Amino acid sequence: MTVDAGRAAGGARPELTFWQIWNMCFGFLGIQVGFALQNSNMSRIFETLGASMDGIAVLWIAAPVTGLVVQPIIGYWSDRTWNRLGRRRPYFLAGALLASCALLAMPSASSLWEAAGLLWILDASLNISMEPFRAFVGDQLPDSQRASGYVLQGFFIGTGAVLASALPWLLGQIGVDNLAHAGSQAQTVRWSFWTGAIALLVAVLWTVARTREYPPQELASFADARPVAAPEPSPHRRAWGVLLLATGCAGAAAIALLQLDHALLVLAGGAIAYGLLRLVHGSLAPASMLATLLDDLENMPPAMRRLVPVQFFTWLALFAMWIYTTGAVTQWHYGSSDTGSIAYNEGANWVGVLFAAYNAFAALAATLVPAMVRRWGTARAHLVNLWMGAAGLASFLVIRDPHWLLLSMVGVGIAWCSIVSLPYAMLAGGVPANRMGTYMGIFNFFIVIPQIIAGSVLGLMLRTLFGGAPIYALLLGAGCFVVAGLFCLRIRD
Repeated sequence: MTVDAGRAAGGARPELTFWQIWNMCFGFLGIQVGFALQNSNMSRIFETLGASMDGIAVLWIAAPVTGLVVQPIIGYWSDRTWNRLGRRRPYFLAGALLASCALLAMPSASSLWEAAGLLWILDASLNISMEPFRAFVGDQLPDSQRASGYVLQGFFIGTGAVLASALPWLLGQIGVDNLAHAGSQAQTVRWSFWTGAIALLVAVLWTVARTREYPPQELASFADARPVAAPEPSPHRRAWGVLLLATGCAGAAAIALLQLDHALLVLAGGAIAYGLLRLVHGSLAPASMLATLLDDLENMPPAMRRLVPVQFFTWLALFAMWIYTTGAVTQWHYGSSDTGSIAYNEGANWVGVLFAAYNAFAALAATLVPAMVRRWGTARAHLVNLWMGAAGLASFLVIRDPHWLLLSMVGVGIAWCSIVSLPYAMLAGGVPANRMGTYMGIFNFFIVIPQIIAGSVLGLMLRTLFGGAPIYALLLGAGCFVVAGLFCLRIRD
């Protein structure tokens, strides 16, 4: 997948064939198998191990905190890596090996903290593979093909998630034991995770074996590999650092004195940590990894700045859905909160089917979204798709027959296809090619930060505002999708 220097120098990247793009994106099938097993089963695993409904959100914090740390570091180093496997592919492989081990171990967790620790390892490993995959498309494809490349990633995300989310239900249909016994996971869950571990590794190995990458000197010769000027330090850097540090300390003190929910300490700790980073920023060696990441965060390209609030509210909605759909469906539609009951486990399996359905609809939407982009532009198409997702989540409140929730998943699936493709297509054309991995990692801050906020406050909101009814967390998610869509109006294609 290389071209001669005369063709490449100062020009655009050559266009790739459909099957070359297919091979590039196929590994995402396996990565999404891992994420889908995590998203559709972790609340069930936590509840089976004794977690209360309002305590589940804080257990999920392990996943976004891991992404906040791992993704920018992996992005930074993948920009600077070149060996026999290439630039991004070493990270695909390492992450897949670690994630497969975590998937094999997860169903055997015997305590809440063991499950939360394995979730931490699983999410970190999946992020090690996933973040370079996003940059990989930006590296290899010309601007004219990037939207198609990210939409094809979206197709594999949908397909992988369909297979993984439906696995417990399918195994139950062929007679595998679906009841959890004495703090252990149902056999349907165990076999799903073990099967997913194999699928993840095989899919990533396919992409590693069937693709090649541009060497650094060739990548640097393309027209969009423009040099990045050293950023001017912000005159307000220290002032912001002091303000954030003081706010975090005051918040932590108030939580302790007023005996507020301890999950809120995560937010206070985040403000303290970032305040300290702003204060020490100027004293760091300019070429160090931390200084580079902080410089790039402080001087984000305009395209990224406009996408930040879109991503923030989008992922707040998604995290509410992933955490509380199991509780909402089992309580609101199946009438049970007893994890040992037949009704609860039937409802939990049906959530797996619903998650499979929205991913199936996302895979189908991959054929529709490019036409929407051509007709309305990327930003407007994304707005329409997010509002379809809002309608899907809001309908959970009014639909009482759980089988009709498949209709709700149509809107969620179209939104999901758009979420995993269009923001990255809008971003990739607006950041320097030689910093693609770093900026993709930083961009993911605005995916994981709303998840951390959700993990910190949703349990408190469920207890104090929603009367312990998780169905209203899904309604909150619908509102967040609407707000995210409105922020799309600020984006210029």
